[in-house]
Amino acid sequence: MWIKNLKQIDTTPALSCEQILKRIKYHHPINIKESMSDSQSIPSGTIAVNDLTAFQQNILIILAKESMYGLAIKRHLESYYDSEVNHGRLYPNLDDLVEAGYIEKGELDKRTNQYTLTDQGYEAVLERLEWVFSNTITNEGRAAQIKALVDDAI
Repeated sequence: MWIKNLKQIDTTPALSCEQILKRIKYHHPINIKESMSDSQSIPSGTIAVNDLTAFQQNILIILAKESMYGLAIKRHLESYYDSEVNHGRLYPNLDDLVEAGYIEKGELDKRTNQYTLTDQGYEAVLERLEWVFSNTITNEGRAAQIKALVDDAI
């Protein structure tokens, strides 16, 4: 997991924010946008990473931890939003993420589907984190705070 690798990255205050991001990228060099040539396009039915809604991004983040069935995802989202998430919002978004290739839908039993983050979904999570870090880490103090959050999560 990339967060464990982040611990190996030297983020001493002497490093600039750009250097920290480059070192993160070094440990995980795959970047969906960079791996596509200019002549390639995103396949039809696919949602570009930067077009995912916050709700869809939150689903990917939840599934980054482990595979889950729909109601478990719903409970995690309700805990995050501190309000009810109705089925009419959740399941169409899960279906869109399946169709786009970010998650896979499998059968847990005859009545229950399980959702699993794909490699493409994991890369989408990483890409989002990279964007957030590049816009949040504006000085060495913030870099140290982000590193502390990551260290605490491990």
